[in-house]
Amino acid sequence: AALDITTGKVIGRLHARHRAIEFKKFLIAIDKEVPADLAVHLVMDNVSTHKTPVIKRWLAAHPRFTVHFTPTSSSWLNLVERWFSELTTKKLQRGSHTSVRALNRDIRAWIETWNDDPRPYVWTKTAAQILDSIARYCTRIKNSGH
Repeated sequence: AALDITTGKVIGRLHARHRAIEFKKFLIAIDKEVPADLAVHLVMDNVSTHKTPVIKRWLAAHPRFTVHFTPTSSSWLNLVERWFSELTTKKLQRGSHTSVRALNRDIRAWIETWNDDPRPYVWTKTAAQILDSIARYCTRIKNSGH
């Protein structure tokens, strides 16, 4: 999924596999849905699918796309992960899916419902507060004796 952080709108596509070819199809969908005069910033994890030659070529041919990779174990930096969490807790964990088709139908319905009244996520702490909290946590676990 792709999250417009200014509006909260989600662009979502479902694929049975998560290879470079499916990711390229998703990039094409984003390119078609986002107005051509806007820059697109992709915040992504470092999985190999995002770095294949076919993806690198596609991105090079579409200079309005800028990629920002999150550091390892830092998916919390990517706001779309917050949206995935809501999908999981409010839709998927509460449902009973007897087939992949039913699961896909529920995910599509969630996206449609979400986009009827999208809400952007807002950080509730400053970057300094977040970094201080991480530093305190790292100190605490380093000194825990484990």
